[in-house]
Amino acid sequence: MHISWLGQTCVRLQTKNLDEDVIVIIDGYKPSTGDFPRSFSPQIALYSHSEENATTLSQNPFIVASSGECEVKGVMCYSYPCADGQVFKINAENLNLIHLGKITKKIDEAMLEKLGTPDILFVPIGGGKDYLSAQEAADLVTAMEPRIVIPIAYQCDSDPKAGNLSDFIKVLGLKPDLTDKKIIIKKKDLPTAETKLMVLEKNY
Repeated sequence: MHISWLGQTCVRLQTKNLDEDVIVIIDGYKPSTGDFPRSFSPQIALYSHSEENATTLSQNPFIVASSGECEVKGVMCYSYPCADGQVFKINAENLNLIHLGKITKKIDEAMLEKLGTPDILFVPIGGGKDYLSAQEAADLVTAMEPRIVIPIAYQCDSDPKAGNLSDFIKVLGLKPDLTDKKIIIKKKDLPTAETKLMVLEKNY
């Protein structure tokens, strides 16, 4: 699976099923500033806060903007409601990925049970009115015990008011295992013991 972060809470997943690439775009919202794709051509598009202010989509993808589940080309997507919109669970290539959207407060025990233990957790860390604070995000990582945690929604050109990545790293107490513009990971590559922190630089 290929994983890229495009700024804010937007993540691009490229997974392969039966020799066919499947593209999943999560939170493809147009920012008010900075660089961002003008359009996407995914098979699946997930929105944590409805489709308002979304980028253009081509190829007639399957869209999830409310609670529910779908299976598209072998990729399972579950959307669960919370106080801050939707959070997502995605199963592909035998990986369990959790994307927490634009949550601003820690999720409750019932939601944690639904989400299960993530192989990969995307957690918003930028604080303010839109995201979890660095400490809240770190506490959630401790509670969820993912095998890999990937911070999103931190300061970049299209989200200049968000908090710094360094604040989250300091609070979490983990040294990044990898920093790159794209992560390529398979089930066999997952750590078997402690959680690993992987950092994605904005890839656009």
